[in-house]
Amino acid sequence: MGTSLQEILSYNESFVKFKQYEPYITSKYPDKKAVILTCMDTRLVELLPKAMNMRNGDIKVVKSAGALVSHPFGAIMRSLLVAVYELKADEVYVIGHHDCGMSALDPDLMLQHMLERGVSEEIINLVNYSGVDVKEWLRGFGDVSTSVLKSVDLIRNHPLMPKGTPVHGLAIDPGTGKLDLLSDGNDFLAGNNESNSNSNEN
Repeated sequence: MGTSLQEILSYNESFVKFKQYEPYITSKYPDKKAVILTCMDTRLVELLPKAMNMRNGDIKVVKSAGALVSHPFGAIMRSLLVAVYELKADEVYVIGHHDCGMSALDPDLMLQHMLERGVSEEIINLVNYSGVDVKEWLRGFGDVSTSVLKSVDLIRNHPLMPKGTPVHGLAIDPGTGKLDLLSDGNDFLAGNNESNSNSNEN
């Protein structure tokens, strides 16, 4: 069994009493003016910021299963927009990882687990009848690179994302921390500017 609530609260009381929070005091604005969307995988909690040379206060981090933006007007996209407009983040990094649990997610198996833990088949059917394809909603992805690039494309082309915001796509090795660049947001913007310039000349 994991850490209990009482253990957490007991530790927290000591943490505050002895001012162990002092090394972590920082502003709510990211020093490096960036927001990262990444996966909630436990292996990335400390590895990812270390692999990017990011410290406490440097960045904003948004997490979702698989680093996915599954809906253009869902909570993940809203968080990214808040980071850009209100928290002074000028760049967006979408960072998936190899060996991601979402790449092997079997929606049928997950539905079976729901049934085993007390969610009735009637409830699942009701959700389906209300217009949500539960299996499709739970479905993972086949390839991390394709998934990251899909999220990058959605963010870049979102009608509320300010034009000129670099959106980068990367994948990290959860064992070594090695980053693979999938899409450079600066190169993408430069290419777009060049295309627009050529169009204007014509």
